[in-house]
Amino acid sequence: MTALKSILFFILAPGTVAGLFPLLFFRNGSQINIGVFSYLAFPLWGVGLATLILCFWDFAQKGKGTPAPNDPPKELVVSGLYQYIRNPMYVGIFLINVGYFVWFGYWNLLFYLVLYFAAVHSFVIFYEEPYLKKTFGASYEEYLKKTPRWIPRFK
Repeated sequence: MTALKSILFFILAPGTVAGLFPLLFFRNGSQINIGVFSYLAFPLWGVGLATLILCFWDFAQKGKGTPAPNDPPKELVVSGLYQYIRNPMYVGIFLINVGYFVWFGYWNLLFYLVLYFAAVHSFVIFYEEPYLKKTFGASYEEYLKKTPRWIPRFK
């Protein structure tokens, strides 16, 4: 059942933020053509999608829950990609959206990236981190000290 809930949430949340919104509402206006460098979109999409899949898997297997707020993990997930960065799912979505900008070249997609990051950063600072501190206590506090929020630190 956790897998089904994860799949549904995957379609709903990342599917909307890294698919529906940028492709329907921000793929217009003036463009920049970066030529052959537009093919960099493919590895960005691949890394972003793989990041999301790995994180959803870790939430189900190690956290015994989903990324959905109504069915959060029962255990703090600090392994996998989470040992290098605290918010790999948001970074994965960001990479997918950077790929759209690189591929299509619409300046509006760059504007969307700024909006996305501002919204996600605010959500993390004002809701997610306080909630996780309250839920997981000292173990989350220790995790905060060791693991960066946005830029991975490889050991």
